[in-house]
Amino acid sequence: MTQLLRSESLSAALLLGAALVGLIMANLPFGDILLDLKDTLAEIPGTGLDLSIGEWVSDGLLAIFFLVVSMELKMEMRVGQLSKPSQALRPAIAAAGGVIVPALVFVAFNASGPYLQGWPIPTATDIAFAVGILAMFGRFIPRRLRTFVLALAILDDLVGIVFIAVFFTSTLHPRYILAAAGCVIAFGLLSTLLRSPRHRGWVTIVLIPLGVLTWVFMYQSGVHATIAGVALGFVMARPTADTVRHHLDPFVNVLVLPVFAFTAALVSIPTVPLSSLSTVFWGIVVALPVGKLVGITLGSWLSGFLDRDQPSEPFREMLTVGCLAGIGFTISLLMNELAFEDAPEIINEGTVAVLLGSMISMIVSGILVSWLSRHYRNHPEQLPLADRPSSR
Repeated sequence: MTQLLRSESLSAALLLGAALVGLIMANLPFGDILLDLKDTLAEIPGTGLDLSIGEWVSDGLLAIFFLVVSMELKMEMRVGQLSKPSQALRPAIAAAGGVIVPALVFVAFNASGPYLQGWPIPTATDIAFAVGILAMFGRFIPRRLRTFVLALAILDDLVGIVFIAVFFTSTLHPRYILAAAGCVIAFGLLSTLLRSPRHRGWVTIVLIPLGVLTWVFMYQSGVHATIAGVALGFVMARPTADTVRHHLDPFVNVLVLPVFAFTAALVSIPTVPLSSLSTVFWGIVVALPVGKLVGITLGSWLSGFLDRDQPSEPFREMLTVGCLAGIGFTISLLMNELAFEDAPEIINEGTVAVLLGSMISMIVSGILVSWLSRHYRNHPEQLPLADRPSSR
């Protein structure tokens, strides 16, 4: 059962299902009740935490997802595909193309309007979906492709984290930033003591409220509160991080991400003709499936041109990666809410655009992954020895 809860394909299915349920329920006759509930304030008196239920999910619950992402990123930088410059070069250049081109596509639609601040929205890639589709439809896909997708998606998430910290930060309060930094340092130092059975009990009891306090200070500092999860994941000692990530993965897969997807997708579909939809809608819905495909394919070609010592990935594989990366979803939905927090009607159009653009990418990438898997099943001699059916 635990193995099922860690399944990448299950995570992707739950994420998609929760988003579809949220979108459908928001547009049923009782949808207004859910929308009002999402906007209901659930403040904690005396703490300065006056978030709505929707904000508790996007600012609070999603911080746990960012904690897991940062631990995964740290592991990849330490021992994985990002640990050596030569290994990280290709996914890094491809990721750069997958950020720059979608941003330029969005800017092309919105350069002369008031919504230019939404340009980071289509730059993200959803790890859960991208890897989940590979798991569902890519039985015979070579491991190198999965590793490439994982490295690229992690780099994309890192860029998204930077965008959130830099471009979606309100007025800063230095004293709270210093308090959060102090908590992060204490958290990192204490996490090293968990290796000792003698200290494990009291350290665990201290680390949990210390992590919560870091989140509170980060929220009050003006920096987006999910950055607390990123900071805590990066400073956590390696053995502790491996254990925490192992225990949090099922929780994130079956609760955190589906709940966020459900609440983010609780929007009323605009009842306007296509010609009346804003440039934000068109910028996102084109940039995710098309901008990502073009940017990553060009980036992959450029990385092969610059690094001639390593064999280039087949063009068909890079097309597949480009389509997988067009599934923006989690971080794209979050950045959409942050970019247009003062314009609810634009948030609604942006949410529908993210869902539609991601859905197009999911369908096309699912077809390409299935085709690619069938190709390698019929031509196993083209696979590395370790990936051939008899070796799996």
